[in-house]
Amino acid sequence: MIDRDRYPTDPWRLVETRFSEEDLGVSETIFATGNGYLGMRGNFPEGRHAHEHGTFINGFHETWPIRHAENAYGFAEVGQTIVNVPDAKTMRVYVDDEPMSIDIAELVEYERSLDFRDATHARRIRWITPSGKDVLLESRSMVSFEDRHLAVLQMTVTVLNDDAPVVVNCQLINRQDGEDVYSGRPPAARKAQEAGGFDPRKTDRIAERVLVPQEYWQDGTRSALSYRTASSGMSIAVVADHVVETENEFETRNLLDPDIAKNVVRVNARAGVPVTVTKLVSYHTSRGVPATELIDRARRTLDRAGAAGPDAAFARQRAWLDEFWERSDVRIPGHDSYQQATRWSLLQVAMASARADGWGVPAKGMTGSGYSGHYFWDTDIYVLPFLDFTSPWWARNALRMRTGMLPAARRRAQQMSEAGALIPWRTINGEEASAYYAAGTAQYHINADVAYALVKYVEATDDVEFLAREGIDLLVETARLWSTLGFWRTRGGADSFHIHGVTGPDEYTTVVNDNLFTNVMARFNLRAAASVVRQMAERAPAAYRAMVERLSLHADEPERWERQGNAMFIPYSDEAGIHPQDSLFLKKEVWDLENTPPEQRPLLLHFHPLVIYRFQVLKQADVVLAQFLQGRHFTAAEKRADFDYYDPLTTGDSTLSGVVQSIMAAEVGYQDLALTYFEHSLFVDLADLHRNASDGVHIAAAGGAWTMLVSGFGGMRDHDGTLSFDPRLPADWPELSFPLTWRGTRLDVRLTREEIAVTARAGGRTEEVPFSVRGRELTVRTGESVAVPLADQGPRLAGRPAPHGRLTDDGGGSEPTLPPATDLIPVIGQQSDTSQSGALGESTS
Repeated sequence: MIDRDRYPTDPWRLVETRFSEEDLGVSETIFATGNGYLGMRGNFPEGRHAHEHGTFINGFHETWPIRHAENAYGFAEVGQTIVNVPDAKTMRVYVDDEPMSIDIAELVEYERSLDFRDATHARRIRWITPSGKDVLLESRSMVSFEDRHLAVLQMTVTVLNDDAPVVVNCQLINRQDGEDVYSGRPPAARKAQEAGGFDPRKTDRIAERVLVPQEYWQDGTRSALSYRTASSGMSIAVVADHVVETENEFETRNLLDPDIAKNVVRVNARAGVPVTVTKLVSYHTSRGVPATELIDRARRTLDRAGAAGPDAAFARQRAWLDEFWERSDVRIPGHDSYQQATRWSLLQVAMASARADGWGVPAKGMTGSGYSGHYFWDTDIYVLPFLDFTSPWWARNALRMRTGMLPAARRRAQQMSEAGALIPWRTINGEEASAYYAAGTAQYHINADVAYALVKYVEATDDVEFLAREGIDLLVETARLWSTLGFWRTRGGADSFHIHGVTGPDEYTTVVNDNLFTNVMARFNLRAAASVVRQMAERAPAAYRAMVERLSLHADEPERWERQGNAMFIPYSDEAGIHPQDSLFLKKEVWDLENTPPEQRPLLLHFHPLVIYRFQVLKQADVVLAQFLQGRHFTAAEKRADFDYYDPLTTGDSTLSGVVQSIMAAEVGYQDLALTYFEHSLFVDLADLHRNASDGVHIAAAGGAWTMLVSGFGGMRDHDGTLSFDPRLPADWPELSFPLTWRGTRLDVRLTREEIAVTARAGGRTEEVPFSVRGRELTVRTGESVAVPLADQGPRLAGRPAPHGRLTDDGGGSEPTLPPATDLIPVIGQQSDTSQSGALGESTS
């Protein structure tokens, strides 16, 4: 999938050996750096040649009125767009007053890299100037994980063969959401968007000026710019300090106006004597603090960084990431290409979430402006599982973003005539930002996705304090919405609970009745809320009383939620032998995907929504995802039948889909197909498979890389707070190993074709960890290991599903029966033994 001459395989680095203008936007994305708060695209420091100059800060956004061609009550009213903040990356180099311009320079050496061990973007170039000077340019930059407000950029220039005048022009530039106001040139990204037309995956562009200048100044080697957003009222300050190290003679000059600050270093360079300029940069933002205060904060950040020195900052970065990889690294011996892409993916998740510190995880992280910097349900389902098991504090922070936005979600539910809270489909500030309600507001499943993420976090960490103090608010308010949104219906003497007029994760089928994914996840949400409230009343009475008062909880609500959850209608077709995606899905004509030309993909860019909605065709596999998340509520035979039916109907136009298709293909026995989906999802950005990597990294797919390996090939499940493994190692993989943090104890899992070994490291919070392997119950004590022989990898199907659910081969075989379904969670104390009477198997045709 990748040009390995240009991007050679290196297990610990992404390396580029040749510059190309053809995919400039993609390379800027995949070489981006960040820490969860601040992100910088992998632009060249010369600052001239770029697809999109990009520096982004999590949550820093502008608002604008959504103008509907035909408005209606309850439509989203205010859009939100991440702001491209002032750019500090520019360090232009001149030799003999000739500018270094990467697109036309004569380069005899070229390498740039992103080192996964320290998240450093480095470059080494030898440039022959028009006058014959042989110039070595070495640069490195990083966004600090330890100090989230700090970035360090360093440039070393050495004229190897002669004396020459050298200039390093360091700049802070306010490019006004992509446009270079100093040069007046619009970026390539905007020109491409204008030429390419409609694409909802790209950012919203604001024509008016976004950043209004506030205080700006220069003091010696320091420069400061600050702004306030015109509409949202947020404030930002960026301050840069400059350190020059050389044995050559030099002088510095300054230039300043509201949108640009220059610190120019002029050097009389002697042959072979290097010039190193280090730029220490600090960004601070706020929802309401004046810019002057933010400048003071940035100055303090730079005072600390300057006192320690840039080398210390790089050393601390390496130490920080050593700890990250110790608890996160997934190892795939013998497959360096997969190893490289996997580590790149896990680093992307770290760079999108580690220092979010109360903000969410944008769909593109801070690597680009795609999706306008919004938070989606992608985080809760595809990113948080990795964080739960490796860096639980980051997961906790992501969930706190959800609790912090509950007031806005309550207002939205009220507006939609429901109780509780309706969590927005896409947002930055908590308000729904999607103007297209059919594929936006109608995705009520977000409520259950967030509740699921909360429960999974608590099960993995045993953080009942967070659950009792604020997480319970999410469970109660999301359950209240389902309780009023759904309704009862009596059929054949039996009562069932239904949910109508919603859209599931598959956006190619909208506003339907009894969407299976929504109903299955809403059932989980209702039952979990009832269980937790009851357990709080029994085991944490003080927290329970505070919650009752805070939320005005009525005593009969948990019982009502449980009744509704237990009676939830789960559609099933006896005639087709599968679970329909919704009540009318099977009545539609099947889209002929096999004969749809590639140039008409993705479908959303080439067909009117009403055309797509008339067919059985999926953007992503709704039912298959439900069966992964709630796997104990479906039999092995049901999972295979549903996979066989829906896989041929799935376009994969969503980068989310291949992740779960890989996991479930492995579970039902399509091992080769599982590997195919794994490869596609793993390389979706590195190989630009969806042709939009220039807009930023698909962070959910990056998080999904971990889940495909650990839950797909490793077969790990954590249903109902219990760890289990049913490995499905690819045929040519000798080994797969990964760490897990389970309730404060570090587990090292090593899987081969012959056995699975689980080691519990000493010093964990618990003395022993129970788990199971293919139904066999086991326990590992801290400081000890348990190895379990694996007789085989289970049945393997040689073919892949064909249209209408037929198999292309005669492969088969029986699957092991899954353990009995249980939906209660072990929260405050031991797991309840309350029984349940779920309503799987109700029939509809």
